[in-house]
Amino acid sequence: MKNILFPTDFSETANAAFNYALKFATIFNADIIVLHVYDLPIIETPVLPEATKEVFDVVAQNQENKFKDEIKKLQKIADKRNPEVKKLNSILLNGDLIYNINKVCNDKNVDLIIMGTTGASGVREIFLGSNTATVIANAKATVLGVPVAAEFHHQIKNIVFTTQYKDEDNKALRQLLKLANKIKANVYCLHVQNNDDPADIEQKLNEWKMLYKDEKIDFFSITGNDVEQTILNFIDNQHIDMVAMLKHKRSFFESLFHTSITRKMAYHTKTPIIVYKC
Repeated sequence: MKNILFPTDFSETANAAFNYALKFATIFNADIIVLHVYDLPIIETPVLPEATKEVFDVVAQNQENKFKDEIKKLQKIADKRNPEVKKLNSILLNGDLIYNINKVCNDKNVDLIIMGTTGASGVREIFLGSNTATVIANAKATVLGVPVAAEFHHQIKNIVFTTQYKDEDNKALRQLLKLANKIKANVYCLHVQNNDDPADIEQKLNEWKMLYKDEKIDFFSITGNDVEQTILNFIDNQHIDMVAMLKHKRSFFESLFHTSITRKMAYHTKTPIIVYKC
């Protein structure tokens, strides 16, 4: 891992995720690229092209001045908390957030995106709402979403990987194992048994146990009609510091978190989620 992208609006939500960006940069000796994307104003009243350009120039200059000030603040935090982190790289762009994130990811060979989740009270909000959800759905790199209430742990000890033991899950798990081995974290593979399981699910589980017999992985298959509550209980009981999963089709997330879960997800407000791509 060489480059970590940290998209930010410099809010409290974003700043909570910056601690994780610093930590991962230290672990992997990676560079942090700070990206801020802003919108130009919509001018409804017809004006001369020169006047429109003048307005845009003023907005761009104000954004640049603010951006420089905010970068200085982040650099001070980095110098204080993780002095081994190199100087922050910074990019200021205007336009569509997803387009610019993907452009930077391509141009700078970004390996991981770390960003705060706005107003996320749980998994449903992380995946189905907020800018982070849109980034997860459309970004081409792995995304780590950090809820604003996430407690920063200097050591990530326990990671749960939620899985249906599908073949495509293996690639994500292997990526996760590289991270876990690097930080000496425990990995738990969690499958919540339900009526939609394929008939050969037990065979798949045994195949995975053989495939990963040399890795430090504990496998859990738990029966639970309420999938999300079962996951939340596991997170709580096992003192999970991070949730990992593979991004399947959006319908997978919607089917997994389709019920009313606002009160249930209160347990989950402090747990970052890392999402790998198929």
